[in-house]
Amino acid sequence: MTGFAHGIWSVWLELAPWLLVGAAIAAALHVWLPVDFMRRQFSGRAGIFKAVLFGVPLPLCSCGVIPAGLGLKKDGASDGSSLGFLISTPQTGVDSILVSASFLGWPFALFKVASAAVTGIVGGLWADAVAVDPSAEAAPTAADQPARTLRDGWDHGMMLLRTIAGWVVFGVVLSAAITAWLPPDLFARLEGYGAALPFVGALLVSLPLYVCATASVPIAAALVASGMPAGAALVFLMAGPATNVATIGAVRRAFGGRVLAVYLTTIIVGSVALGYLFEAVIDPGSVTAAAHHHHSAWWAVAAAIAGALVFVGFAVEGLLDWFRARRSVERDAPVVELQVEGITCGGCARKVDAALRTVDGVEAIDIDVESGRTRVHGPVPTTALIDTLKAAGYPSAVAGNARSG
Repeated sequence: MTGFAHGIWSVWLELAPWLLVGAAIAAALHVWLPVDFMRRQFSGRAGIFKAVLFGVPLPLCSCGVIPAGLGLKKDGASDGSSLGFLISTPQTGVDSILVSASFLGWPFALFKVASAAVTGIVGGLWADAVAVDPSAEAAPTAADQPARTLRDGWDHGMMLLRTIAGWVVFGVVLSAAITAWLPPDLFARLEGYGAALPFVGALLVSLPLYVCATASVPIAAALVASGMPAGAALVFLMAGPATNVATIGAVRRAFGGRVLAVYLTTIIVGSVALGYLFEAVIDPGSVTAAAHHHHSAWWAVAAAIAGALVFVGFAVEGLLDWFRARRSVERDAPVVELQVEGITCGGCARKVDAALRTVDGVEAIDIDVESGRTRVHGPVPTTALIDTLKAAGYPSAVAGNARSG
């Protein structure tokens, strides 16, 4: 257990600084970019390239990207632009890029960025080619809204960290477990059954599961350190964040079966092909060496402590919310019901929850993932809740029934 505990601290020491830097960059983008920037830009074939190039650095997970991608389609973007965004964005992000470079080296991180862009563009162009009507309507102009403040940026950064917090903790613990207990020659043994087996295994494991682009990097690094080929790790880090059961279902409902086939084929074939290409053009030794690297600079320790305090704060906040919800139900507090389109999994629900709790007066929130029905407890104006959800990437939120206690 000593080795396991030491592994947790070592992984967190590598992860925390870049996680905080990524959240800070995302907060700055949230403040500086116009509210309707993405929707105004992503129309027509050129919008595919814009959507991919803009989406690659955004720190959105495979579930958090669903409402953003579907929002693009609903606001006039072509199927290609929306699908290119959905494929490329969850594979990377400023936080994921920095964490990948820390754990696996810059050659691996930059190759992963290029791979995300390539698969996004190819999938987007292909989606437009098979779409019944590949043209996009002009995106509507967003109503004038007040300029975002530094407080808005802070809230946005905290919301992003809160959204992936559970998966980050899971990734750190699993990475430490792999490092401490996985036989060091496991993947060397697997390659004895065929060089393709690690690639196929990484693909089969990653496709149906939710894997956060940032939280999965320590897992991949631990697997590489245990003998997994770097190319197979690339497959894991491409296919895992880009897909899961919830995302597949959302793409099927929004785009139809043909575009879903394009989506899955692009990710499966693209990740495996690029994994083999990586093995051919990049020295695997540089990746393995980076996977074993750890440091304890003062700023890394400070970031690790700060990050741990933030995550503990999220946990405490969750417990307090549970108690508030119990009290709210017991005293029959006012409730506002909302129907929020785009909630397809727990990650989406956490993002909606994090956005709504920034509104003054919210006491507790109940979200039904299956139906999207969201109940907000507390004396809160419905319009404030809907406006907050729109700003968070859920433009289709509408009011349901409301009652007063």
